[in-house]
Amino acid sequence: MFRSRSLVLLLCCAAVVGLSGFAAYRIAQKQGIEDLQATGLHRLDLYAASLEREIGKYAFLPGTLDLEQDVIDLLSGAADGQVAERVNIHLEKLNERAGTMSIYVIDAGGRVAATSNWRRTDSFLGEDLSFRPYFRDAIANGSGRFFGIGTTQGDPGYYLAARLAGGGGEQDIRGVAVVKVSLEQLEKSWSTVEAPVLVADENGVVILSAVAGWKFTLLRPLDERTRAAFDYTRQYNRRALQPLGMREIEGDGHGAQLVRIAGEAAETVSVYPVSGRFLAQSRALPDMQWTLTVLSQLEQVDSLAQSRAALAAIAAACLLLLAAVVAERRRHLRHRLAARETLQKAYDELEHKVEARTADLSAANQKLQDEIVERIRAERTLRAAQEELIQAGKLAVIGQLSTGIAHELNQPLAALRTLSANAGRFLERGDAETARLNLVRIAELAERMGRITGQLHSFARKSSGRSSPVRLGQALDNVLALLEARLRRSAASVERKGPPREPVVMCDPNRLEQVLVNLVGNALDAMAGQPQPRIELSWDCADGVVHLQIRDHGPGLSDEARSHLFEPFFTTKPEGDGLGLGLTISAGIVRDFGGSLQGTNHPDGGAVFTLELPLADHHG
Repeated sequence: MFRSRSLVLLLCCAAVVGLSGFAAYRIAQKQGIEDLQATGLHRLDLYAASLEREIGKYAFLPGTLDLEQDVIDLLSGAADGQVAERVNIHLEKLNERAGTMSIYVIDAGGRVAATSNWRRTDSFLGEDLSFRPYFRDAIANGSGRFFGIGTTQGDPGYYLAARLAGGGGEQDIRGVAVVKVSLEQLEKSWSTVEAPVLVADENGVVILSAVAGWKFTLLRPLDERTRAAFDYTRQYNRRALQPLGMREIEGDGHGAQLVRIAGEAAETVSVYPVSGRFLAQSRALPDMQWTLTVLSQLEQVDSLAQSRAALAAIAAACLLLLAAVVAERRRHLRHRLAARETLQKAYDELEHKVEARTADLSAANQKLQDEIVERIRAERTLRAAQEELIQAGKLAVIGQLSTGIAHELNQPLAALRTLSANAGRFLERGDAETARLNLVRIAELAERMGRITGQLHSFARKSSGRSSPVRLGQALDNVLALLEARLRRSAASVERKGPPREPVVMCDPNRLEQVLVNLVGNALDAMAGQPQPRIELSWDCADGVVHLQIRDHGPGLSDEARSHLFEPFFTTKPEGDGLGLGLTISAGIVRDFGGSLQGTNHPDGGAVFTLELPLADHHG
């Protein structure tokens, strides 16, 4: 009887301990999954924003080709071979500058009429792409988007397509412009984060993933009709689409699921495993029919829940054991208290581990947020510093011009003082005609002073940095007017050569004048001391770009100067005559315009600097 009671009591105690551990495990697991969900939602926001930003950079590009007359002429069938070559060259340069995989134009019948890779042996030129969904969508709806694998080169990419009508309206369809964008760099950035991420298209095919082995696998089975459609559209270029092996364990109805991904061993990519149990959180991406999924590993949640379950079971066992010992055996009180103390230490140690792991997760999350804020602040600070450096360079040029400008103003001021005094005397004598002539001279001198100060004020004002159409000849006139006094003092002559039609470039006029003042001033410095210094300004236009050359007849550039030409703080001038920032600032300004600045020696002697700027009528 006594043995039976002891057995029943022992079973009841074991049941209480088991239930306590199970309840603690479920509660801890639920809380851990809720915390993991909050972190996963934040990661979804970051990944979705990065994907939309990457694609949004190129969304406008196909539509810009509708503004190219050569493209419209080529698609209309009224163009000759030269037009086709010009369009191919234009697409090739546009592809290089935009950093896309390829850009091509398809006629209304579905054949590629021009492409950026026209020089390559595997060019798209002449290929029939009428079966591609992006072509049909662009023809029917005006635009099309599509992710697939290239039929010629086999490279996966995202296609952005736009219908070309040449201003003739929706009924006048000339063809389709297509831009293929690589998302490989985005995938590489995803591979460095703490949890794997994947993007599936409307067919359930994984098209983007931080894990290379997951790409072009299936999240759900495909029927035969869909597979037959893939054979026609060649969206995945006849790749074998195998299941990823993701199986749902449990769903909570809030866009999150507990899933298991099969794996033969404990596979790990970067800092996270790629098999086992995960919390899968998905979000549909607008306008793409894609689904973004973040997989958060449940290993830490399970470990934390198991620790707390063990802690609860131990605590329950301790309480039951203590009650039994106190009731049945008071004589063993000292030993029981020692056992309780030991168990309490285990409890404290486990609690400390739980708090430490929780603190590590919170610190990692806060560090990520701080890094994002710091990066945004650093970008703003860098932009502000660049603007201030450009303005400082402009003020330094004004300081160099101040002596000549002061001399230019002193002469008219002296003449004004003399003429005004003489006019008063002539009026006293009754010689009104001579006084009137003096007043006319005074007005001319005042107008001359106004032009000088107006040019200086226009040059000194802080630029907005926005580009607009600028007449190159007018910019050169303004620069030569600013440097007029210095040109007279040095007895320098300026020769200008170029086509009769004045080019119009796309840039900020104030900053362009700053670059030209710096280059012409450097040319005068290089010819200092020569009896008859001469500067040649020449330009020509080709392929949507104007090439402006500024040549001096000085000693030219040394090998050391050419190797360090655009480095900050490098100068060949005497100490105190410059900081070595003029060419560095000028190169940065021209680069912001979408152009370039180069310097070398002329074959006939002297240095020549070539300034390349985009023409306004070719600017996209």
